[in-house]
Amino acid sequence: MARPSKKQQLENLPETIKAAAWRQISESGASSLSLRGIAREIGITAPAIYNYYPDRDALVTALISDAYTSFGDRQIDAMNSIPGPGRELERLRATGLAYRAWALDHPHRYLLIFGNPVPGYIPPIQELMPVMMRSISALTDTIGELYAIGMIDPQAIPLPQIENTRGFCDTMAKGDQNRLTVLSIALLIWSRVHGLVSLEITGKLPPFASDGAALFEFELDTIARQFIRPVQDKAFVIS
Repeated sequence: MARPSKKQQLENLPETIKAAAWRQISESGASSLSLRGIAREIGITAPAIYNYYPDRDALVTALISDAYTSFGDRQIDAMNSIPGPGRELERLRATGLAYRAWALDHPHRYLLIFGNPVPGYIPPIQELMPVMMRSISALTDTIGELYAIGMIDPQAIPLPQIENTRGFCDTMAKGDQNRLTVLSIALLIWSRVHGLVSLEITGKLPPFASDGAALFEFELDTIARQFIRPVQDKAFVIS
């Protein structure tokens, strides 16, 4: 892919800086991220880049925020592509497939969010909380729909005890026990799909599971069988 001209770069310098940062990460890893190196690549002085990102951590936070936003967009679009009542389970499945598709399309972004830490970087959780919450909103919304129509039996599920760390539960649940139950189930499901996706994009799937798509879809079906129950004894179709 051709890089933008210098004129185009300077017209939108913050985005140009972030694009160069992603190239650095994809070529050398997040630990090698260097503001001075980015400045050299795009042909500006170091002080110019500091006008937008005063230090490396500020740039990393911007990259993480953008990644979460894109990640959330993909899942929300997938959920919204299947409107109407009676299609709640389809929406859940579409959200799961979108999760994996985004990670495969953007492995370095996925790993910056969930994987390899940047040495010395401490993420500002409160600053990132809105985009973090939005990135799982499609999952929590679809689980919430299923819960509201009685297709999830919380008594049959070993709910994890979520510690109220850094106000996470207060922010997500806002004192609503039903919302906290939905969040607990969503995080339990997330941990399973996250595990498979992380293994796949790092090339560590077990040898009997070389087809990542088939294994992931099997896991989605397994999750549905474990967590979802039919309503009013109607036929239950997973996919």
